[in-house]
Amino acid sequence: MAVLGIVFLSPFIWMVSASFKLEQDVLSFPIEWIPSTWNAIENYSRVWFEDNSFLTYYGNTLKVTLLTTITSVFVSSLAAYGFAKIKFKGREVVFLLVLATYMVPPQSVLVPQFLLFKWVGLFDSHFGLILLNSFSVFGTFMLRQFFLGINDEIIESAKMDGAGHFKTFFHIALPLVRPAIATYAILRFIWTWNDYQYPLIFLRSEELFTLQLGIAQFADAHGMIYSLMMTGAVSAIVPLLIVFIIGQKHVIEGISLGGVKG
Repeated sequence: MAVLGIVFLSPFIWMVSASFKLEQDVLSFPIEWIPSTWNAIENYSRVWFEDNSFLTYYGNTLKVTLLTTITSVFVSSLAAYGFAKIKFKGREVVFLLVLATYMVPPQSVLVPQFLLFKWVGLFDSHFGLILLNSFSVFGTFMLRQFFLGINDEIIESAKMDGAGHFKTFFHIALPLVRPAIATYAILRFIWTWNDYQYPLIFLRSEELFTLQLGIAQFADAHGMIYSLMMTGAVSAIVPLLIVFIIGQKHVIEGISLGGVKG
C-alpha cells in the first residue's frame, strides 16, 4: 500500500517540485525531485501578483463553489427528507422519476439549458452557474438513504410535541445525518471547484471566468511555460486539499455509517 501510495502521489509531487524550479530545469532528466536552484518566490509572485486576472479567477471560483455547495446541500437535503419521511401519494413513483434523470447524460441537455438560460437572462452570470448545480440527484439519493435510517418513532414524537416538518427537519433529522451532509458537501465542493464544462458553456465575460477557464486562459497568454503552469495548478489544488483534510473525518464516518446501515 505504501508503494502504491508513492506511485499515485508521484505526479502531484512532481507538479509541486516543478512549481519551485527554473523553467529550464522542469523537464530535465533524470528528474530532480528537490530543485537544485529554487525559483519558488519568482514563480508564485508572477502567477499571483503580475497577472491580476488570476486573483479574479480565484475569487470567482471561491464564490461560485461556496454558494453552489451551500445551495445544493440545502435543496438536496430537503428533497431527501421529503422522499424519506413525508408520506404523500405517488412518493415512490416521483422518486423513481427523479432517479431516472440520473441516467440522462448531462451533455445531452446542454443545448436546451443554454437556450433556456439565455432566454430568461441568466446566461453569462454567476447566478446562472450556481443555479445549474443547485440540485443533485446523487445528493438526494445519498442523503435519502441516511434519512431512511432515522427511526420513524423519533419523527412521530416530534410531531406529537407540535413540531412541523421544517422544525423536525432542522432540529432533529439534520443533526442525525451530519456525517452524510458533510460528506456530500465536500464532494459537491470538489466537483464544483473542478468543473470546466458549465463555465465554458455558460460564461463569456473574462471577468466572470472561474479558475479552470482561467488556467486555460493563462496558458494562452503566457505560452507553455511549465513552471508557471504548475504553479497555477498547485494553487488550484491547495483549497481542495485543505477542505478534504478538514473534512476527512466526516467523510470516513459517513461512509462507515452507510456501510453499517447497508
